Amino acid sequence: MDDSPIMPALLQQIVEILKTSTISEERGKDVRSKFWAAYKKVSGEFDDNMLETCNGNMDIILIFAGLFSTVNTAFIIAMQPNPVDTTNALLVQLIQITVNGTSAAQPATISPITSYSSSNFWMQALGYMSLALGLLAAFGAVLGKQW
Repeated sequence: MDDSPIMPALLQQIVEILKTSTISEERGKDVRSKFWAAYKKVSGEFDDNMLETCNGNMDIILIFAGLFSTVNTAFIIAMQPNPVDTTNALLVQLIQITVNGTSAAQPATISPITSYSSSNFWMQALGYMSLALGLLAAFGAVLGKQW
């Protein structure tokens, strides 16, 4: 009963020695066991190196996708029609109705701001598509990092 405080420390020492031991690698005397011991060592180093490289690449993809999406969103917002023009036209129409009364019907003078040319439509479609693909790339990188 007196050895109980010493026992966990002794077990910890034994575990540490077994972790760093190469007895199992030196134990095999035939060629196959030496081959598999060497293979395990080399493949472990290769796997660690590959995981480190892939993790770094996914970090770069995440940073690029975030910056690209930010800039792309700014361009998409700049391509949108200005809603202030429509608001101002409607306010002018309301003022005219208030001044002239409701009996005088005023023609609607709101310009068709929402009509897009085909080139503007395709520019916006490409902008939204590139934003979606950038976010999809970021999502894939996050899934890859979690895996």
